Amino acid sequence: MSKAREALTKQDNDADTEKALEEVFEAAEKNYSLLKRGGVSLNYNFDYSYYGDQRINLVIEQNLDSEDQPTGNQVIRNADVSPVASHTFTNAFTLDYGLFDNITLSGRLPLVAKFDTEEELTAYSMGDISGTVRFQPFEYVPGKMSETFFATGKLKTGDSPYEINLNKNLSTGSGTYSLSGGMSASKVMDPVVLFGSGSYTYNVPVTDLNQVRGASILKEVHPGNSISFSMGFAYSLSYDVSLSASFQGSYNDRTRFELYTPSTGNTQSSVAGSQMSGIMNFALGVRVSPKTIANINVGFGMTELSPDIILGLSLPIDIEGVKPASGS
Repeated sequence: MSKAREALTKQDNDADTEKALEEVFEAAEKNYSLLKRGGVSLNYNFDYSYYGDQRINLVIEQNLDSEDQPTGNQVIRNADVSPVASHTFTNAFTLDYGLFDNITLSGRLPLVAKFDTEEELTAYSMGDISGTVRFQPFEYVPGKMSETFFATGKLKTGDSPYEINLNKNLSTGSGTYSLSGGMSASKVMDPVVLFGSGSYTYNVPVTDLNQVRGASILKEVHPGNSISFSMGFAYSLSYDVSLSASFQGSYNDRTRFELYTPSTGNTQSSVAGSQMSGIMNFALGVRVSPKTIANINVGFGMTELSPDIILGLSLPIDIEGVKPASGS
């Protein structure tokens, strides 16, 4: 009887309500919205952008006197206005790896196809490869705002606009190295998610160039730095469908070009003024399987330098078989 009574008595290692609640709270304290440690994910993005404009070609000649000397007056011999259309198709693969529960490493590989209907030029090449580190300093708490800090480095692996033959080729990259950092924040207010982000980008100057531009040769480019921000919301219509709207804006400081003129032997500076761009985006998220959500977005530019039309498709690629055992 005493042995039976001892066996039925509660032991130290027995589960009870208090210990269960303690385990739940400990798990909640370590809950992050990034990938779990050792987790791997691969995403595919397809983006299309269209730029449309009107290009004016003028042929201006000087009036000459009887001795073939310019009189100071000019005459427009030809004025041609033609539409210009640029189409860019980007296929990008992004690989994410959970270094820790609150630190995720990412790498992005873009493949670009570009067409210019006016000059009848085409380009097929790799774009600028980039890598990103995302850090979530505090665990996610339901009902509270979640913050994530990020830093991105971009290589000039695409065809540079400062090194190609402008009459025969199109660029597929920015032509500069860059470093950027910022913070993003989101808050769930069921069934709405509010989000926003801000970042600063430093563009490394480019030297030792030798690009022919008219009668001059481009030697150096000192691109301006930029500030970017975005804001928006997502609304869940059901477990399988969601809608989102967002605005993206950026301010780019002025860019300075160093041009050498062989005929005079002089080097002159040309400055392109600061620019502001803005894009409005709308996206539809559809759950196509229990673990897969496809996002389709449509956007348009709100400034002259922004794309007129933007179309995009994003979906994850199943690589469950190659994930580590400890992955999420």
